Amino acid sequence: MTGKLASATGYIFRNFVFVSALLAATGTFDTQASETEEPAKQLTREETIRAVSDNFSAIPTMTGEFVQFGPNGEQSGGVFYIERPGKIRFNYEEPASIEVISNGKTVAIHNKKLKTWDFYPLNKTPLKLLLDDELNVDSSAIRDIVSEPDLTTIVMGDDKIFGDSEITLMFDPLSYDLRQWTIKDTAGKETSVMVFNITKNVRISEKFFKFDELAIRRSQRESNN
Repeated sequence: MTGKLASATGYIFRNFVFVSALLAATGTFDTQASETEEPAKQLTREETIRAVSDNFSAIPTMTGEFVQFGPNGEQSGGVFYIERPGKIRFNYEEPASIEVISNGKTVAIHNKKLKTWDFYPLNKTPLKLLLDDELNVDSSAIRDIVSEPDLTTIVMGDDKIFGDSEITLMFDPLSYDLRQWTIKDTAGKETSVMVFNITKNVRISEKFFKFDELAIRRSQRESNN
């Protein structure tokens, strides 16, 4: 991904969107295994991807709270909603005035204070890999898989689509619940988001993921004339 789209996408993830800790249970997680807890079975690459994919499919929706950390240490937070495949919404608390919404095809960045909207194709951002409803064992987007006693990590990217951007997904090695994701933009900068108070498999109103892009663009053109 090069040119204007690459620059814009990097700006989104550097300043507004995510990249780090998705806890799969309410509250924080303990990275130290219990002394009585059996070590996770060492799975093959294919088994690991299938386990993660099965867990993705079993949890198509989730909501919770998040705290975001930018590449320079800046911090913000709010609430989030995910519905796979393709849909997400992040509502930022004051003093931030940002909403990040994906309707399954387009990612919209709404600055309520400045009354501006920016739109980007979901399939041109690494966010798409997080919002897929499954992972393909043979996917060329999977760059690396690392299995450790306290963490299973999958690094994903596609030079032809995302350029130098990539997403790193981190999972509990026993349950394969998603703990964290990290998106590195085209400039090599990372943003982190920790989520907590998660509720899984809940009904989320479709209105949370809706926006009228054509009407918004028409209004923006009229305002600029």
